[in-house]
Amino acid sequence: MKLYFSRNPNPRLAVATARFLKAEVAFEYAEPLAPGQADRYRPLNPNLLLPILERPGRALWEADAIACFLSRQVGSNLWRRDDDEPEMVRWISWGKENFVKACDMVHWERGTKLRYGIGTCDEAMVEEGMKAFHKAARLLDAELSAHAWLVGEAVSYADFRMATFLPYNDVARLRLADYPALARWAGQLEAIDAWRDPFRGLDAPALPPISG
Repeated sequence: MKLYFSRNPNPRLAVATARFLKAEVAFEYAEPLAPGQADRYRPLNPNLLLPILERPGRALWEADAIACFLSRQVGSNLWRRDDDEPEMVRWISWGKENFVKACDMVHWERGTKLRYGIGTCDEAMVEEGMKAFHKAARLLDAELSAHAWLVGEAVSYADFRMATFLPYNDVARLRLADYPALARWAGQLEAIDAWRDPFRGLDAPALPPISG
């Protein structure tokens, strides 16, 4: 199997998951939207987005689906398969519509747009994203003040998914320090080698610098 990736948030999430699981996959940096590349990747993912897992039969795309598949392949409970699975799915679903979405809004303005020359940072959108971040962070902080991880007593994929954009916080500048339990949880994730440095040893060109 081969995992096509880039250094952007969702592909990073897939690489971190695969390396945490020690899954038997090859890693290949890819740019499906680069000139002349679309025809190669469209049969794997008609959206031309990463990550993509090329495997026997039908290719798999979307980080959450890839995480589910790889976790099952290696027999890991990172993707919960017991009575905690509904709880894990709840946090994945809530996170993508709340905390992760808020982080993405701010990172898009302060990071992605400036890296790729899409436009200037819209401070009104940053403010909207920050409001959503604080609303979601308060709920997460309360939850994590009573639990080390989101689900049960060990890290789950819900933690990885919730933290998708936190490795880019040098750019987004979200105020994690305002939320002690949330900051502690983020620190626990940073202590996991596969999460902290998923691209170690891989051919993975750096992201474009922030401009403007």
